[in-house]
Amino acid sequence: MTNNIPALASLTYLPYLDETGHLPQQLQGKIGIYAIFDEAQDLQLVNYSRDIFLSLKQHLVRQPHRCYWLKVQTIDRPKRTTLENIRDAWIAENGTTPPGNGASAGKWTEPIDAKITMTNEEQSSYRASDELGQMKLLKNVARRVEAEIKAGLAERGVQEEIRFNPKLKEKGLLDLK
Repeated sequence: MTNNIPALASLTYLPYLDETGHLPQQLQGKIGIYAIFDEAQDLQLVNYSRDIFLSLKQHLVRQPHRCYWLKVQTIDRPKRTTLENIRDAWIAENGTTPPGNGASAGKWTEPIDAKITMTNEEQSSYRASDELGQMKLLKNVARRVEAEIKAGLAERGVQEEIRFNPKLKEKGLLDLK
């Protein structure tokens, strides 16, 4: 640990999901910094949060095939600069910028855009509809993508309750409530 920054390599890998399909319950409401790794334990994202548990849940929904392992450092009295310094140190220690901190950052942090999955038929229908019709169509597209996401999570054995914000579905977006 240099300057109170723990080396990423010194932290223990934790499974993203326990044997019952749940996220690490001990991280609920915890503030700190975390690193997410894929199945091969390649670093995918380093981030900090005021509630690590909720952030991990969001990442799992957005990038389920990249969330298999994590390393966590909770902090009792966090300062944003401290968290940013740890994040930067862990990324530097890794040697390359993880995808979630670089070009693919939006896939980890932004709501899921279901509109990009619209079929040609749905796109034509969208263009031909009034505002209410467009909203209904986007909601249906979002519901379809939601069902696909939930099916993928079920295949992984995820048992966490996943609820999406219904208001965002009207815009064709999915984000946890």
